[in-house]
Amino acid sequence: MGNFYRQVVKPLLFRLDVEQAHELGVDALALLGRLGPVCRLLEAWNGLSPAQHRPVRVWGLDFPNAIGLAAGFDKNARAWPAAAALGFGHVEIGTVTALAQPGNPTPRLFRYPEECAVINRMGFNNAGSDAVAARLAGQPGIGQRRIPLGINLGKSKVTPNEEAARDYLESFGRLADHADYVVVNVSSPNTPGLRSLQDERPLRELLGALSAANRARGPERRPLLLKIAPDLGWAQIDAVLGVIAEFGLDGIIATNTTLARPGSFAEVGQAGGLSGAPLRRRSTAVVAYIA
Repeated sequence: MGNFYRQVVKPLLFRLDVEQAHELGVDALALLGRLGPVCRLLEAWNGLSPAQHRPVRVWGLDFPNAIGLAAGFDKNARAWPAAAALGFGHVEIGTVTALAQPGNPTPRLFRYPEECAVINRMGFNNAGSDAVAARLAGQPGIGQRRIPLGINLGKSKVTPNEEAARDYLESFGRLADHADYVVVNVSSPNTPGLRSLQDERPLRELLGALSAANRARGPERRPLLLKIAPDLGWAQIDAVLGVIAEFGLDGIIATNTTLARPGSFAEVGQAGGLSGAPLRRRSTAVVAYIA
């Protein structure tokens, strides 16, 4: 995966506008996923050594390795079938919302190669859960996939927080059949008010509703995870963990992007979530605290 990216993909993509490069990458992988022999050739060229595979089994799912492609790259389930050819152990699509939405105005994605970082304020641009479910219905399903597929759910921008549970339940009902696991995203900094759903009372209401819907699926229940922000304090994280334990969620994803601007980013005026190397210390600290 590393050689192909460094030698072929990166030099081409870094000549383009950031979002244009992103879309081109998705388009290329979507095409690759439809070309089975080419996809298998790329996988053989780019394959991991036996020592690198280190398979992981969790929630009854087999992950070929522990490195996955996070939500945000393949928002509309167009490119994920080709991800195994790049060596990923799993892919998470989305974030998907109940309603289709265009996201925030452009430009909304900014790269900082010297700092190995990106700032984005995309705003959950996606085709909506109906369209994504229809696309997934025509792709390899559960039991046919070579790697697990997660689906990351968010709240539609026009839905008030008081109706968040209904919005997430709509998407869950449409998409859970296609997911190996489901992620509840309440931590993007780019949807106004979304992060307040991490507060104990609204989080309990949201996770209670989703957990009940998941239990009602019986043997078709899906592993359910919560994605949190790195900017929560330790007491806030403790409260979140308490709610997760109360409703028996299967895991937590730590973390989303940060609103903080550490180090050389202190003077950067772009709004949005910062990811990459500047987030590593805080994100790792949150993972260590939770563990």
